[in-house]
Amino acid sequence: MLATMKIEEFPAIWYQAANCGGCSISIFNSVSPGIENILIDEIIPGKHINLRFHTTIMAAEGNAAVRLLENSKKANEDNYILIVEGAIPTAKNGTYGTTVNKDGKRVPMATQLQSLAQDASVIIALGTCAAFGGIAAAQPNPTGCMGVDQFLNARRITTPLINVPGCPPHPDWFTGTIASLLLYGPPKPEELDEYKRPKTFYNKPIHENCPRRAYFEEGKFATSFGELGCLNELGCKGPVTYADCPLRKWNNGINWCIGAGSPCISCCEPGFPDLVSPFYQKLNATSLPL
Repeated sequence: MLATMKIEEFPAIWYQAANCGGCSISIFNSVSPGIENILIDEIIPGKHINLRFHTTIMAAEGNAAVRLLENSKKANEDNYILIVEGAIPTAKNGTYGTTVNKDGKRVPMATQLQSLAQDASVIIALGTCAAFGGIAAAQPNPTGCMGVDQFLNARRITTPLINVPGCPPHPDWFTGTIASLLLYGPPKPEELDEYKRPKTFYNKPIHENCPRRAYFEEGKFATSFGELGCLNELGCKGPVTYADCPLRKWNNGINWCIGAGSPCISCCEPGFPDLVSPFYQKLNATSLPL
């Protein structure tokens, strides 16, 4: 009789703060493995992600959902993966972003996240809003939104953090990060770049592997959308954006932004969208590679 392999469970809490839901939608459209495989199967033999809380796809709502979140935290203290989607509103004690009622009072996202972050084993900031503030923190930012890293530093929380930016992030970036966690645990410092992004996915400028790179070298630049040529004159931010989009592509490897004729808008970088706006304005010469 064959021995039954013991499956190691990795509880996960997916907390959504100031976000549009686009990061979840992107991840749920994962193709290989599909989201059903990630949530139900062992994506690593003998190891299984047990998603305990996600407001978009869970059946529970209201008080039942609140109890589930609290019970999941207590039952798995110091042993759960915390996935954060969206920036954290902090202005006026976080009153611009609340999620639940407790004892008749609205609980700010910032308060809930602080409690969850302190007891997590590792945190994944999924999407640019969670990683760096993103669109939610764009000027004038009246809600005081900030990324998870800035939030943790302000509250002296030292839980290991992995940033997986993108607006939205590619499903493979998330799945690969989860698989690495299950195999090896939290990444070593040398495996992350200066912005705590996995070097596996964010290690080279898009410009380096762009299929229009030859046009750049030849000095052939498109001056209107739909023309052949490098898209630098139309505002492409590929030279200052680190991601593997040219190699990985999107929609199951069908296409990607530049492949569809659009300039890269640098959605994986800190300061997006403010520092890379206007999107369709040419980069300064000092930003271009030699």
